[in-house]
Amino acid sequence: MEHLAILPIIIPLLSGILMLLPPVCRDNWRQRILSLAALGAVLLVSIRLLALSASGEIQLYVLGDWQPPFGIVLVADRLSTLMLLLTAVLGFGAMLYACGGDDKRGMYFHPLFMFQMMGINGAFLTGDIFNLFVFFEVLLISSYALLIHAGGKQKTRASVHYVILNLAGSSIFLFALGILYGTLGTLNIADMAQKVPHLEPSEQLIAKTGALMLLVVFGLKSAMLPLQFWLPRTYASASAPVAALFAILTKVGIYSILRVFTVVFGEDAGGLAQIAQPWLWPLSILTLIIGSLGILAATSLRQLIAQLVILSIGTLLAAVAMSRVEATGALLYYLIHSTLVCGALFLIADLIFHQRGKAEDRFVTARQMCQPVPLGIAFFIGALAIAGLPPFSGFVGKALILKAADMNAEAVWIYPAVLIGGLAALIALSRAGTSLFWNISREPDACERTPKIKLVAVYLLLATSPLLVIFGGPVSDFTEQAAIQLHGMSSDLEPLLRPGGKS
Repeated sequence: MEHLAILPIIIPLLSGILMLLPPVCRDNWRQRILSLAALGAVLLVSIRLLALSASGEIQLYVLGDWQPPFGIVLVADRLSTLMLLLTAVLGFGAMLYACGGDDKRGMYFHPLFMFQMMGINGAFLTGDIFNLFVFFEVLLISSYALLIHAGGKQKTRASVHYVILNLAGSSIFLFALGILYGTLGTLNIADMAQKVPHLEPSEQLIAKTGALMLLVVFGLKSAMLPLQFWLPRTYASASAPVAALFAILTKVGIYSILRVFTVVFGEDAGGLAQIAQPWLWPLSILTLIIGSLGILAATSLRQLIAQLVILSIGTLLAAVAMSRVEATGALLYYLIHSTLVCGALFLIADLIFHQRGKAEDRFVTARQMCQPVPLGIAFFIGALAIAGLPPFSGFVGKALILKAADMNAEAVWIYPAVLIGGLAALIALSRAGTSLFWNISREPDACERTPKIKLVAVYLLLATSPLLVIFGGPVSDFTEQAAIQLHGMSSDLEPLLRPGGKS
């Protein structure tokens, strides 16, 4: 139990290293078994950590016994353990799908996938911003290779844009860290939160510069307007299991904004309190608008799903901008829903892509698919869920976010943007379903049927949407408690700095 918090990082790391060594590296089946076993173990550890955090206990794991704020510390609270469990479920579903044959299309898929999981889990657990940068780089380096997995002109072009933009973001991240460390003398999040309110006016201006640079970096990671243009091409060109896993990458940016601008630059930050809110409000609404337009303009299913990711990011950013416990709790519920359903939709798009011949997933008349019934049912469930229609979790998530809005000041902006975005999604998905399943030119030719393991992976992820509704009470209660704990950290930092490793 003492070392439980570091296992979501250690398990993928050791598994990835083992996959690079003989005899595992020479046997695809051994890699598959090890990958699924490792992800299953991470899933079980994440469930246990979530159960422990439900009591309100914040578990600190101090590496090398170097106590905070000087050492490397991992923080397992309600928010971070929730994100760990979300990543584990999505990663397990994506890997299950990849074991249907996608992992054979290029080299080193399994170890790269493990290193990606390690970076994502580390970003959610770390208690200081410098190690957030380190884990960002780990997950980005893995994503560069995974994006180009199996090769191709389209993937190469998308990867060049993705790599250049993220290298620029990493440079800005380093500049921001240098500015904040020079001003505060620390990069431990809890220690920063203690020192920010006591800065002199001249120091506040420098710290504000570093903070806004961090907002730019996190905005790039989360695909916030005007930094969202890399996402549609990148996600549409990635292989299906990689695109499904990438559904969590934008949420790393959202998580970072929540963690840094609620704890460090939140309500108790003195002259730097809520410095991100004036920027987040207009940018979130504009992200919703550009996402709605992108959905209507999409010409293929993968492009449509990528634009739906941008639309969900706009909705999440609007909830972040409200900066209240109720809004953050609703945000976390909607974040779980949008991540898992978008991941499932990327997998569905790949199945459709391979069953429509030369038409692929474009919205044109084509031959009938070999398995229209299971794919049609999966698409129908995913479309209803992501569009926000009852009885699926998208409806509940959007309703919670709209309920959290201030009727006097915020509702006039967020209600039209969210509702119009949902209408645009419904129109675009209806058109997509009609084009893909009804506009049939002829009977299907002989084609390879989808492996059952891929359908299992798709329905596993889709099943989370009705489950989020069935268990909506406990889930929304937990997300609300996670929001209360997050918003209360800036006024009670002792558990995050207390020597001994536990609160």
